[in-house]
Amino acid sequence: LGALVVIDVHARDVLAEMTSKGVSKENDFLWLCQLRYYWEESNCIVRITNAEVKYGYEYLGNTGRLVITPLTDRCYRTLVGAFHLNLNGAPEGPAG
Repeated sequence: LGALVVIDVHARDVLAEMTSKGVSKENDFLWLCQLRYYWEESNCIVRITNAEVKYGYEYLGNTGRLVITPLTDRCYRTLVGAFHLNLNGAPEGPAG
């Protein structure tokens, strides 16, 4: 339940930021920077910025989350973008 609350609080903060900055089009960069899920032709597609990958349906268990920060969002953008280009990433440090 705690992880769900953390994710919902992050979603609330992102929505407040997009509203305050006047995001109104699907091509606005602030919208494109969000991790988005689409259902297309019997597949779940994950999109963020200009990257698009097939959802892997990997279950990692019900782990707790401390916080989601702007650095977390940046890591999502970087890692999904790398995967989209058939590359990889190796986050390290206290956040990775």
